[in-house]
Parts: sequence; C-alpha cells; structure tokens
Amino acid sequence: MTGRKIMLVEDDKDTMRAMAIRLKSQGYNLVVATDAMSAISTARKEKPDLIILDLGLPGGDGFVVMQRLRSNMELLMVPIIVVSARDPLQNKKRALDAGAAAFLQKPVENADFLAAIEKALSTSIHPV
Repeated sequence: MTGRKIMLVEDDKDTMRAMAIRLKSQGYNLVVATDAMSAISTARKEKPDLIILDLGLPGGDGFVVMQRLRSNMELLMVPIIVVSARDPLQNKKRALDAGAAAFLQKPVENADFLAAIEKALSTSIHPV
C-alpha cells in the first residue's frame, strides 16, 4: 500500500465516486474538491503528492486552477494529471504546456489511469 496523498478535483459525483474507488483500492489516501476555489484552498492545506484535475469546474476553469497551483511555491512541483471530457485536440497540448504531467480523456481506462498516476509519482520531486 502506498499511503501517498492524491487530491481529486472533480465536480461530477459519479465520476468522482468511480475514481475514488480506483484510487482507494490501490492504497492511496484521498482528498477531494468539487470546484475551482476549494481546489486551490484544499491543495494549499493538504499538500497532496499528486493532483487529478478536471477542466470543467464550477467557479473557474481547470486551466486557471492549474495556473494558480503552479504559482504557489509549496505546490509548484506537485504533479497534475488532467482528466477531462473536453476535446483532446484542443486541450491536451494546452494542458501539457501548462505543466500537466499527463492528459487523459474521459472515460478513462483503469490501466491508463493507474499507469499515469504511478508514472507521475515516480518522476516527481518530493521534498524530504
């Protein structure tokens, strides 16, 4: 079991529930936020090892959330995986250019989801 803390930012209850089950079954500790404002405050408070971020959020766009997280020195190096139903042709490059570790299209296959998480966590720099 990993014990690593993952913050899931998702406003759709069914999607959140499905992702939460996947993450908890792998031993991750889970913190959730359902809108842009709570995503930023929760990340500052909880300091997760990884953030899974939806782009279409109430109260602000996921790209704005990512920009704010990247401007916070304590959260600068936390990997962000964007998981979105938005058109990947328009959003994948933008997400990666903004600093996302990966972009996954909804619905996400379990193997792809877990592989992206493991890769992001294994390549991230964690302060001691």
